[in-house]
Amino acid sequence: MSATLAAPHSEAPAPASAPAPQPTLAPRERETLRHIAAGRTYLQTARHMGLSTHTVDAYLRRIRAKFNITNTAELTRAAIALGL
Repeated sequence: MSATLAAPHSEAPAPASAPAPQPTLAPRERETLRHIAAGRTYLQTARHMGLSTHTVDAYLRRIRAKFNITNTAELTRAAIALGL
């Protein structure tokens, strides 16, 4: 038996996959995320941006959907990843 037939079969390493693209945020979504990540409440964020708390909540719901996240800690991690 030849040496090449006796050697165990080794698979080639899997190609590195490209990182998933970051979701795109609208400017007001980015600003809202920055305020929340800084520790501001919905009310403080709304007052600073001249919005209602319902609008702030809507922006944050959209951001959560885009990043598939569920809580404020993850929102903060997303803000850090985006450099906000």
